[in-house]
Amino acid sequence: MTSPRRAEAPPGEPDAAWRVSLRAAEIEAGPGSLSRLGDLAVELGGRRVLLVSDPGLEAAGHVARACDSLVHAGVQFELFVGVEENPTEACVERGLAAARRLEPDLLVALGGGSVMDATKGVNFLLTNGGRMEDYWGFGKAKRPMLPSIGVPCTAGTGSEAQSFALISRNVDHVKMACGDAKARFTRVLLDPEVLETVPRDVAAITGMDALSHAVESFATRTRNPISTAFAAAAWRLLDAAFPPLMRSNPGHDAREQMLAGAYLAGAAIETSMLGLAHALANPLTARHGVTHGIAVGLVLPNVVRFNGELCEPIYRQLVSVSPGESAAEALALRLEELRALAGLPETLEAAGVAEAEIDALATAAAAQWTAAHNPRPAEPAQLSELYRRSLEAKEAIA
Repeated sequence: MTSPRRAEAPPGEPDAAWRVSLRAAEIEAGPGSLSRLGDLAVELGGRRVLLVSDPGLEAAGHVARACDSLVHAGVQFELFVGVEENPTEACVERGLAAARRLEPDLLVALGGGSVMDATKGVNFLLTNGGRMEDYWGFGKAKRPMLPSIGVPCTAGTGSEAQSFALISRNVDHVKMACGDAKARFTRVLLDPEVLETVPRDVAAITGMDALSHAVESFATRTRNPISTAFAAAAWRLLDAAFPPLMRSNPGHDAREQMLAGAYLAGAAIETSMLGLAHALANPLTARHGVTHGIAVGLVLPNVVRFNGELCEPIYRQLVSVSPGESAAEALALRLEELRALAGLPETLEAAGVAEAEIDALATAAAAQWTAAHNPRPAEPAQLSELYRRSLEAKEAIA
């Protein structure tokens, strides 16, 4: 996790002083690696395991595969498969009830970002007590937390590489970022076979999210040599693998690259944070129920254009352009090309957002914590303009 800024730099430049904490997680990857889950649990001292997942993965058979591995290793376990998209405090409380029935010594998250976040949330409350809101921020868990294993079943959030759980507050669905180094997964399993059952639309949405993480974390005010190395590697993997993933029968190579890219993008977030695209996307999800990957895909190209005034040399490291061409425009066009390939909505209007709602959305976006990490500062009026640029088709804007 990036430390608070200690020396301010001019807009567009990285902060003059930086610090990151790299807490290594052991990663095991390859087709069929989910079968190793039970052995890894035993290696970590797990005798009683809470396995957290969701109904879709249970229906796809992955929960049964995980259970078989735990049974084969002689591990006692309890299932909690009630995680919903954008998990709320109430969801975490239900998982906590399941954990208390077992009193586990190890947690396993089998699923996408929502499952990863919910599992971390259970870990906070089981080991440290209180409510999720008590951990809003970073480093507020005073007692040790349980070891955990993350098995991502989508190539998206990169939560398996991060110390934060994003939990929606019950009353207003505001996302609370609850972070602590102790919440990070001890082991991570990257099995491309679990992506075989992911519906194409889900793969598209989560893949766009991963791409946004690579692009945003590469250019933040808090970027540094560690985060930019992670983000650049993530972008190369994801940019190459996402188009094949959108075709039928992409094969293990594309799925492996997507999982690795999503993990590296998550590690980049962990060491540099995100920017305006996520600040703009979060109110779309909280207020209008726009799925996060769709929301961030709608606003990211225009955020790249907005940042281009200060970030042209930065974006030139991600895309190849001739000397007289704009790297920011080339990157924005590439993101729009990938979004179209995925068949995702291309305008806020198509996502059900009306122009009358834009100023209220901009006010909410300005309060988002990721906005402060964007390389180019933005006032609410500029945020409103960014929403408007994403409201209708380009022809209508012109």
